[in-house]
Amino acid sequence: MKKYESIVVFRPDMEDAAREELLERFKGVIERYGSITSVDDWGIKKLAYDIEKVSDGYYYLLNFEASHDLPTELERNYKISDQVLRYNVIRKSE
Repeated sequence: MKKYESIVVFRPDMEDAAREELLERFKGVIERYGSITSVDDWGIKKLAYDIEKVSDGYYYLLNFEASHDLPTELERNYKISDQVLRYNVIRKSE
């Protein structure tokens, strides 16, 4: 199992329940392929530049261990969600 981290930025105008539900869906995808080490809620932060006329985003940092198939599947799930502004999945060095 390899170690990964992912930062995902949600739209800031989402209701708390909807945001938690979407986060749980992404965590479920991760748990199918591996295990979650930690989830950090960074809250609302200013974006470096406007995305779709939005200047703030709600940030989460997810650390996990999983097989090499997970990043592709997780990115596919991020892409199909309209509530995700940006995301990044990287493999941590050993």
